[in-house]
Amino acid sequence: MEKTIEGFVCVEGGVCAAKGFLANGLNCGLNPVKEKNDLGLIFSESLCSAAAVYTQNKVKGAPILVTKKNLAATGNKARGVIVNSKNANTCNADGVEKAEKMCSLAAEALNVDPEEMIVASTGVIGQILPIEPIASHIKELAAGLSPKHHDRAANAIMTTDTFPKEVAVEFSIGKTVCRLGGMAKGSGMIHPNMATTLNFITTDAAVSPRMLQKALSEIVKVTYNCLSIDGDTSTNDMVCLMANGLAGNEEISEEGPDYETLKRALYAVMMTMTRMLAKDGEGASKLLECTCSGAPDLDTAIIVAKSVIRSPLFKCAMFGEDANWGRILCAIGYAEAEFDIEKVSVTLASDKGQVHVCENGAGVEFSEEKAKKVLGEDEIQILIDLHQGDASAKAWGCDLTYDYVKINGDYRS
Repeated sequence: MEKTIEGFVCVEGGVCAAKGFLANGLNCGLNPVKEKNDLGLIFSESLCSAAAVYTQNKVKGAPILVTKKNLAATGNKARGVIVNSKNANTCNADGVEKAEKMCSLAAEALNVDPEEMIVASTGVIGQILPIEPIASHIKELAAGLSPKHHDRAANAIMTTDTFPKEVAVEFSIGKTVCRLGGMAKGSGMIHPNMATTLNFITTDAAVSPRMLQKALSEIVKVTYNCLSIDGDTSTNDMVCLMANGLAGNEEISEEGPDYETLKRALYAVMMTMTRMLAKDGEGASKLLECTCSGAPDLDTAIIVAKSVIRSPLFKCAMFGEDANWGRILCAIGYAEAEFDIEKVSVTLASDKGQVHVCENGAGVEFSEEKAKKVLGEDEIQILIDLHQGDASAKAWGCDLTYDYVKINGDYRS
């Protein structure tokens, strides 16, 4: 039976599922663990429309500054992505110079212009990025480009991630079959304002740069922007979307049915990667999905759902499998939105069933034994109904465990 997401058929290939995209990854020596890739490359056989969103942290990694400059110079066009892990190339005096050098090295190996490259880095902040390992391996990296090597690229961007994150779907624009896929990394330091972690998405649909940026910005708001692992917004957060048009559809240059189809496919991929990121939060044992319904508007629903997901006390309660619904009401109560708390109801759910814990802003009797079973699963749903409108939104996160402290207590080593 075919696997589907949001009504779209899933396909293999990640960032290489779409026509004309190649990828590769290898260990160049930035990471002393030779079995772990630390340098990745994504390349399109033709020029792409490109869109991106970035962290709103005032401290921005040099790769973000260079990517912004490159996309501005090309009119939001790109051919590929060069990315490294282990070192964030952030807060370094020579950071921009190194990021530009990465672009020029990749461009020379690929025979394209340096401004046509997107550059990204992830890892430790404040350590000088050695360019020599990258320079000495770039030709090998480019020579190994293949649609079959998407997994090598996905491995290259992992830091404390415990598994690679890839997904792709197939959709139709008119009679033309298109594909859209992506890869993501991220496990900690995740609480986005615009994007989160490093995310690269590709499609062979033909889309104008303006509409591509519009679609990406709209879907970021209800996916990556609704993810919180630990409340820290990284300096290097970036999500980039490239469309090379090789599927052959008539270019999407305005709103309409084709644009809406593109957005739905983009949501399917980005929502799935958001869930993967939440499930793989540092030290996490449970994926938490909070749905706020009955809200007066979308923004209120998002604010309430995110307020609960980012509450450390609530996250600890979920780790302890404790149906401490008061912590949920507390987080709802300090959400910066206007609504009547006395109309709110809360239900906790999982594959083991549901337990209703709050009605009209007050507790109701429930079985602690059943609640323990419900919260014993590795995916928990928090269902909040404000009973004050028709809008709804989801937010994703994970529990807060002992292992989170262990991982971040010695991150640099």
